[in-house]
Amino acid sequence: MQTDLRGRDMITTQEWTDDEIWTVLDIAFELKRKRALGEPHAVLRDKVLTMLFFYSSTRTRASFEAGMAQLGGHAMFIESRTTQIAHGDTAKEIGEILGRYSDGIAIRNVDWEQGNRYIREVAEASRVPVLNMQCDFYHPFQVLADLLTIIENFGRNLRGKTINISWAYTSSYQKPLSVPQSLVLLMTRFGMNVRLTRPPEYQLMPEIIEQATENAHKSRGSFEVLDDFDDGFTGADIVYPKSWGASLTTTDDAESAAIGQKYANWICDEQRMGLAAKHAIYMHCLPADRGIEVADAVIDGSHSRVYDEAENRMHAQKAVMALTMR
Repeated sequence: MQTDLRGRDMITTQEWTDDEIWTVLDIAFELKRKRALGEPHAVLRDKVLTMLFFYSSTRTRASFEAGMAQLGGHAMFIESRTTQIAHGDTAKEIGEILGRYSDGIAIRNVDWEQGNRYIREVAEASRVPVLNMQCDFYHPFQVLADLLTIIENFGRNLRGKTINISWAYTSSYQKPLSVPQSLVLLMTRFGMNVRLTRPPEYQLMPEIIEQATENAHKSRGSFEVLDDFDDGFTGADIVYPKSWGASLTTTDDAESAAIGQKYANWICDEQRMGLAAKHAIYMHCLPADRGIEVADAVIDGSHSRVYDEAENRMHAQKAVMALTMR
């Protein structure tokens, strides 16, 4: 267990070592146990987390606010459009000033080719840890919660387990790349057989693929890219079909949506779940487009772990805040 994580930024799990990730997981499980037993754990009493949102949120805001309250601190919500951030406050000023008001700064900014850069500029100017609540490239707390959920179902030794991270159709909006990119980066570090299944127009960033390939090599797992929806499901232990935009093909939302319509049959339904292992679990970061991205029978069925996954967001976030904001 690592005990020297005070002040560390969490922008991507790729910048944390395996030992540090395991420390987060162990603390998350311990805090989840304390929550279940009603044991107080106000390790951040009188601490303040500034939460800066450039993008709408349900689970992220609720889980960070609840988590800080349970840790004995306070979460301060700031919406970019209703503050001077929309009229000239720079990333440097945000880092300098909010870093003096609070003990941690959490930011959600998914604007393509802007979000991650903005978060890093704030972090460079801040005297307190900066936590990435989701950017255009990464969603670290979501995938930490996903890993907690997988361990709860399959144990700590995940070597040889197969996870299929797949694109799925949606008609709502062109979702960020951050979840699939963070998933392939983290899951390849645990000796798993990681599949990325997507239509050719829905590629991830080349440097992410390169890093995931290297992670798999180091962990003695595997990483492969498929373009057949059914092949991705076949024999998988964990299936994680969700939509993302064709950001590397086009930055035009209408064009991306038109491309997606060619793959409207990429829906996770009972037939597709039947291709996976009998014990397979279905995961999704939510919100999911019901009847389009996933069938009700799947997301509400016995294979689904989406509510455990959503709960584990809070526990993973509490662990990182407890370790970095002390």
